Amino acid sequence: MASLLLRQRRVSALGVSRILQAVNGDSFRLQPESNCRTFATFGVIIRNYSSGKGTAKLDFTDLTRPHTWYLNARKKQRKVFLHVGPTNSGKTYHALKRLESSSSGVYCGPLRLLAWEVAERLNKARVPCDLITGQEKDEVDGAKHKAVTVEMADVTSDYECAVIDEIQMLGCKTRGFSFTRALLGIAADELHLCGDAAAVPLIQELLKVTGDDVQVRSYERLLPLVPLEVPLGSFSNIRTGDCIVSFSRKGIYKLKKKIETGGKHLCSVVYGSLPPETRTRQARMFNDASSEFDVLVASDAIGMGLNLNISRIIFSTMKKFDGLERRDLTLPEVKQIAGRAGRYGSKYPMGEVTCLDAEDLPLLHSSLKSASPTLQEDFLENAKLSENYFFANCEEMLKVAAVIDELPLSLQDKYLFCISPVDMDDEISSQGLTQFAENYAKKGLVRLKEIFSPGSLQVPKTHSALKELESIHKVLELYVWLSFRLDESFPDHELASSQKAICSMLIEEFLERLGFQNPTSRKLNSLMAKKRRQYL
Repeated sequence: MASLLLRQRRVSALGVSRILQAVNGDSFRLQPESNCRTFATFGVIIRNYSSGKGTAKLDFTDLTRPHTWYLNARKKQRKVFLHVGPTNSGKTYHALKRLESSSSGVYCGPLRLLAWEVAERLNKARVPCDLITGQEKDEVDGAKHKAVTVEMADVTSDYECAVIDEIQMLGCKTRGFSFTRALLGIAADELHLCGDAAAVPLIQELLKVTGDDVQVRSYERLLPLVPLEVPLGSFSNIRTGDCIVSFSRKGIYKLKKKIETGGKHLCSVVYGSLPPETRTRQARMFNDASSEFDVLVASDAIGMGLNLNISRIIFSTMKKFDGLERRDLTLPEVKQIAGRAGRYGSKYPMGEVTCLDAEDLPLLHSSLKSASPTLQEDFLENAKLSENYFFANCEEMLKVAAVIDELPLSLQDKYLFCISPVDMDDEISSQGLTQFAENYAKKGLVRLKEIFSPGSLQVPKTHSALKELESIHKVLELYVWLSFRLDESFPDHELASSQKAICSMLIEEFLERLGFQNPTSRKLNSLMAKKRRQYL
């Protein structure tokens, strides 16, 4: 099912109780929702639609025709190409080749890493391409192409070609609304959608009413993926090109230590709370055949966004804690992670996948043999909402709203803080947002030095210090994000960006020091220190 997020005029922990005034003076009262899990925020731009018979009123409660909100896209007879297939099947490659050959275009991805990768690829191919994410804007002279995170997709511009990657994420409870908006709203002559075949029936249903011409192109894996019949067993069986997967930072570093204690391998690490720049450099070290970092220890963050030369995926466990409970991995999660083995173009003729323990093999094998479930269609019974859509999960927004609700801020500013990329479950990140919002409310000006001392960052010496540095990186990233939207009130953009880069390098230096102090790692430490000095 597709997620629908509509901007709210006022957010509070209890819901919406604000009377909105339409342009014709009529009022619409939005009643509080008792269940914040399915709470919808409202952001319909209030319009009057004129006809020969007069002005038609917009019914705020009728959400059954969201495709009509995007007039530019509806003016086009879009050709929609669905590129579907498993990981490492070449589906995104073909879509990007078409983007590269177009006179104008936009790539929309779920991660900054993917947007970076596409922008770099197009610019290397001498196709000028801007990079636009929530945290950065890198504009290239003469560019008619953009690589963006999906939330930053521009639905007001016209393009010859557009690509939306990982389109199955329109079924995501928290971010699906951005994919739905891009799907319905991007005004492109050609719209290329890349993702899992499970999304095809729903997308076809959604686009029945848009008048778009929809074609499905299916792909098979370019290299076979072989589920092994035996577990890894001993860590002495680790070999070059392996990636062992864990679902916690503690588990990742425990595995890294065990593998490196054997004396045969050095490990790169990738997990979600690492800065994107650090994840990219760790991946590059692993991919570099001349590097001694020949094993990867990672979380499910490898599921998308990084091209990795993995020979074998090893699940250290088939369970993960999802914030509520420790549960078995879902079928799509298993397939997404396992499919990263056997990248086309690497030196490995196939991909292999197994588990650390024999007891986990049955779930692995059954998941890989099963077809992915199609995205479900569901809706709230008491809302006038098409059955193809559901309300987005706004719990994270409500956590922010509960903190800033009483501050003397405009509704627009409150909404901006609510959609910011803050991690409210991280104490330091949460405190950073609170201080930013309070200072902004009091003075209208937030200087970075009021809450952060440049030059105070150091290489962490313990895992707790590493976690704290990752949290500081989140705060600096939040400042950069706010500086793009409130530039006069958050003027220290360059300082925050440079300190954020130093954070990333210090984290990398910590990771390198965890490895053996051989000549290679010492050279890397020296290189990292040199790079860090460039920012000081």
